[in-house]
Amino acid sequence: MPQENRGRRPGLMADLVGASRRYMASYALFNQALADRLRLHPTDVQCLNLLDLERGPVTTGRIAGLTGLTTGSATRLVDRLERAGYVTRERDPHDRRRVLVSTVPERMAELAAVWEQVGGAWAEMFDAYTDEEVAFLTAHMRRTVDLGAAQIERLRTHAPD
Repeated sequence: MPQENRGRRPGLMADLVGASRRYMASYALFNQALADRLRLHPTDVQCLNLLDLERGPVTTGRIAGLTGLTTGSATRLVDRLERAGYVTRERDPHDRRRVLVSTVPERMAELAAVWEQVGGAWAEMFDAYTDEEVAFLTAHMRRTVDLGAAQIERLRTHAPD
């Protein structure tokens, strides 16, 4: 880092930490409002989000891995989503011992419609950025996801300092 920027860095980092905390709180509150609108638990909304990114049906164990929940908690989550009509369970045709969880396209379309009502504002916000800035933001988000996963693992497996 150039010498002339060293004096500015602490203030920039303080601003970044404050903005980051507000960003995370804002997203958590947005997720809660979306969940309330859908009459779901916030974790259920994020599970549906993650399932929508998967290439097909998944096991409850995979859902546990995606969400960081125990298998028992993931089973209860799937129970709630099944009761709400967002997922179905069926036996794996290749291994009858396994149960696969699939999203229900019609219900996912309803979720997408709600998202479209609010998502346009995000699309407009990103329209103001250059392609390079969008690429930077995407890279930052991917690094954040990786770091977050590592920190979640650390929090869950290590005793507090």
